[in-house]
Amino acid sequence: MSNDKLEQKIAIIGAGAVGSTIAYSAMVKNLAAEIILVDLNKDKERGEVLDMCDALSFCETNIVRVGGYKDVADSDIIILTAGVAQKPGESRLDLVTKNKSIVSSIFKEIGNIKSTAIIVVVSNPVDVITYLVQEISGLPKNQVFGTGTCLDSARLRSNLAKRLSVDGKQIDGFVLGEHGDGEFVAWSTVSVAGKPIAEILSPEEMNNVYEEVKNEVYEIIKLKGATYYGIAMAVVDILEALILNQNKILPVSYRLENYNGVSDICLGATAVVGSNGIIKSWPIELNEIEQNKFQDSAKKIKEYI
Repeated sequence: MSNDKLEQKIAIIGAGAVGSTIAYSAMVKNLAAEIILVDLNKDKERGEVLDMCDALSFCETNIVRVGGYKDVADSDIIILTAGVAQKPGESRLDLVTKNKSIVSSIFKEIGNIKSTAIIVVVSNPVDVITYLVQEISGLPKNQVFGTGTCLDSARLRSNLAKRLSVDGKQIDGFVLGEHGDGEFVAWSTVSVAGKPIAEILSPEEMNNVYEEVKNEVYEIIKLKGATYYGIAMAVVDILEALILNQNKILPVSYRLENYNGVSDICLGATAVVGSNGIIKSWPIELNEIEQNKFQDSAKKIKEYI
């Protein structure tokens, strides 16, 4: 896939809160010359595009338009956000049956996809849906991956930044595993400007941070009905890695091969992301407690697959 952003065509399947916010964020970030929104609700699709087009004169992106499944098949990057949204009291895994059916129907309609396309899965439960899309798309496994725990890791950085009164961009570390209740903070990877987090926070404080990060989604859904700003920026971060060939290490959901003892499953784990999708796995040596949590998370996802 070319690294020239003027040749990139991004198709976003789903013009709901998540899909439209991703489109707007990508437009403001000047990441692509052409952004296409695709949705069964044509009025919503057109309304979102008309609204965004009012902002085009402030951006380098020069085309935002409505489209159909033929446009998806010919796109360089496909972002899947379609599906039933998480409701108050539901876990992401509660959405499995409905969203598997929706996603299977969508890809049947799309048909043959451009062989060099990259698919980024956002729909929940993202680890299960990513595995499904890998199976039905016909694309190489490295070209189909999910957002994984990118958003959860961003929440971790934001939480620690606020707690420690520091710039979040100086915090390194990852949340890994299931994008859901089975996620965990790999504390052995977390540092603030090079200083290990264990030298800054007590075990009790670290556990409080973990609980806040894991449960933040439920608080947001209870207060406003859905989450979309954070995940939109997480997707844009992935798009930057793809379009600009940044070879960025991100905790995405991809097909693992002996990553801390886990194989043949999609789960939030570190990988190098560049213009061809998953360039390579980037294994992190987890401590024994973290390895057990990672494997427990994998078992949970395998039950749904």
